[in-house]
Amino acid sequence: MELKARTPEQIGQSLRRFRKAKGLTQKDISDRTNLRVATISSLENGDPGTQLRTLVSVLTALDLEFVLQDRGKSTTLSIEDVFS
Repeated sequence: MELKARTPEQIGQSLRRFRKAKGLTQKDISDRTNLRVATISSLENGDPGTQLRTLVSVLTALDLEFVLQDRGKSTTLSIEDVFS
């Protein structure tokens, strides 16, 4: 599964999806990372103040990697495109 995320909320939603797809609870991730369940919950809820090391710890616990790439072109049309 590959998901793209551009906001803290989307990152959190993606992590939640991966966690659930692997059959893990927030407590399981907490046990693997030594982070509080509240911290895992905060990350999954898109808290923009989450520390980078917290994100990396959760990615590691989920056996995921962080990949940077250029943003793709937006698929939304402008009003001019709709009526031209």
